[in-house]
This record gives sequence, structure tokens and C-alpha cells, in this order.
Amino acid sequence: MSNTSALGDLLTTLLDRRPFYRKGDSGEGLSELCLKLLAEESETSGVQLAADILTQFRDLSTEDRATFYAFLNEDLDIDADAVATSAQEYRDDPSTQNFRQLSKVTEPRRQDLFRRLNQAPGATAELVRMRADLLGFVKDAPNLGRTDHDLVHLLRSWFNRGFLVLRQITWDTPASILERIIAYEAVHEIHNWSDLRRRLQPEDRRCYAFFHPSMPDDPLIFVEVALTKGIPGSIQTVLSEDRSFLSEDEANTAVFYSISNCQAGLAGISFGNSLIKQVVHDLSRDLPNLKKFVTLSPIPGFTRWLDAQGTADTRPQPDKLKPLAAHYLLDAKKPDGKPLDPVARFHLANGAQIHMVHADADTSAKGIAQSGGTMVNYLYDLSKIAQNVEQFAKKNEVAAASSVKSLAKQAAKLSDSSEFSAK
Repeated sequence: MSNTSALGDLLTTLLDRRPFYRKGDSGEGLSELCLKLLAEESETSGVQLAADILTQFRDLSTEDRATFYAFLNEDLDIDADAVATSAQEYRDDPSTQNFRQLSKVTEPRRQDLFRRLNQAPGATAELVRMRADLLGFVKDAPNLGRTDHDLVHLLRSWFNRGFLVLRQITWDTPASILERIIAYEAVHEIHNWSDLRRRLQPEDRRCYAFFHPSMPDDPLIFVEVALTKGIPGSIQTVLSEDRSFLSEDEANTAVFYSISNCQAGLAGISFGNSLIKQVVHDLSRDLPNLKKFVTLSPIPGFTRWLDAQGTADTRPQPDKLKPLAAHYLLDAKKPDGKPLDPVARFHLANGAQIHMVHADADTSAKGIAQSGGTMVNYLYDLSKIAQNVEQFAKKNEVAAASSVKSLAKQAAKLSDSSEFSAK
């Protein structure tokens, strides 16, 4: 039996019975401590209880963590009968008292538990890690999605834009944070400290990250920016070791070439939109010579889509990949009408337009595997962002330059199988 199957069977069993909970040093099980915390009225005692619970949780085995999540999901769920009764009472008499009662019974007790746990020092980071761990269990026990929903609900509140702090990452940033930047880079691997230095220290390079006050030394998301003359068409040019450096006054374009989310426990909580808008605002203010703001983005779903068209064994040449990539970005859709490509969905929803498509733009093994080496520039035209956001949200309308639309039309000429797949 596979490990995945075994874990799934374990979770199913735990969800179908009242679980047993491991005892801590105090002799009290973790579930009992949680119930005690929910009943605790003293703030001082509550903080200590929360710390004890989080400490015990860190030491749990996989089986015990599954048991704990089952406890949260089942024992601390809402009482459906109480909800129905309170809803009817509120319907009959929408008084403030009945509203309060309805609000109380419609909130699962686990939400209150998470809030109380968050009182402990360092608890916010612990709960982010707990959520990352929980996601692994949800794959095998989808019912745990109820607990995940409640935790995400609170994390969205705790990590809203008003609490986030934008900081520039420089070569003088503490080494502990720089090490995390290297580890978290998810788009273009940072190979060593020299590689990181080339991305941070020259005058024509920038890196910005969002931090949360409760996690001051651990970035949530960061973006790497190249200041260039004109719009680059390949990541090799941007990251070249022997490139010529520009002074910041010579540059006229800001290129967002890598955006990396850092916390698995905050998956589904978007920071990228706010990060790009804030960085564009700050760069526009500090460097008025910058006239264009673009990305140099991967097309992660392109190869998978090509293979679905029957090209797995006979991949088209770069000159054919370029129009096919444009066609994929403009015309390949999900059932809801949004673009199939996840990076395209992100930038288009934020008000960008598809500006240029490039072949042989990422010749790394990863770039070839995910997109045949193609990349795309998304242009953030400050005068059109609001309009693009509205058209995309209401009509799924993809904003694109005329040259990209022309490329997509060329793809229709490749519909003949012999030409489509020709090497």
C-alpha cells in the first residue's frame, strides 16, 4: 500500500470516530488543553495555555496531527441544529439579541480557538506553518477543508494589506533574510551568493518584499526588478553575468522578472497584486525617468497545453512556438472563461496587457520544460489598468497588443497537423 493511500485510510478512520489524543507533560491531552483554553477567562493564563498547545503540537507525530485536525474539524464544528433554531428566531424577530445569538452559533468554535492560540508569542508564524501542514492532510481527507476554510478566513484578516510592510532587500539586508530569499526564489533559481549579489547590489537592480509585523524576519512575497533600456526579450539577458550595468538615470523601463510567494501556509491569500502596485508607485515616485513597467514572465502551462494538442513527440520549432504561445495566452480558456495559464490570469486580473511574446527567452532546463523556452511581457500601462481590470472581471476580455493578436491569428495557419508538428 502506498504512503498516500495509507494516510488517506488513517484520516478516514479518524474522521469517523471520536479520536484519542496524546497526553502532554501535564498529563492533559491536547484536545483537553484546547477545550480548557476556550473556557479560560484570564488573559495571562490563556497566553500560557496557547503557548503550551503550540509547543505540544510541534512535537506531534503524523498520526497525532491527523487526530488533532479531526478533533478541530468534528468536535469544534458548528451545531447545525442550533444554527437552524437561531436562524428561525432571527427570521421571526430580527432583534439585536437574536442577531448576536445567530452570529455566535454560526461561528465554529475552532475559529475562537485559533484566535486564542494567536495570543502566544510567535503564534502567527506557528499558525501559518500549521496551515501549511494541514493542506497536506486535506488532500486525503477533503472534509478537513472546513477547518482549512476557517483558518484561511482568519489569516486573510491578520495578513490584510494594512498590516503589511514593504521593505527593499539589499546586499546589506541581514544574512538570515538573504538566505530565505535564496531558498524561496521560485521562478529563476539563485545559484549562490554571487548570483544573489548580482540581483541586489548593482544600481540597476531592485528587490522588494512584504513583511508582517509578527514575522519581521521572514518575507511573505518578494519581487525582483531589473531597470533597463527598452524591454528585454530573454531572461538570459537580464541575468547575464557579464552584462553592462546601467545607472538608474539611464534606465527607462522597470522589468518585474520574478515574483515568489514564500509561505506555503498562506497559499490562496494573494499579496502579488498589492506588491506590484506598491512597487510601481514607489519606483514612479523615485525614478521619474521610468516610462514603462513590464514583466518578463514564464508561461508555465504552455508545454502541457501543447502536449494536449498532440505535440508531445514532435515539438514545434521556436518560430512556430511564438504564434502558438500567443494563441495559448489569448484563446486557451478554463470552463469559467478565464485564461488557462495561471500567470496570465494573475497579471490580466491586475490590469496588465499581453505586450510581447518571445521565443528562446528562457533556455534553462525549467524554461524549456514548461514553455519550450518562450516567455511573455505583460505591460502595466498606468493609464489603462483600471479599464483592463474591469473588462477582464466583467467580460473575461484579454487586453493584448495588436502584434500579439496578429501572432495568435498566425497559429490558425498551423492547424494542419503536418505543419503544426513539423520540426
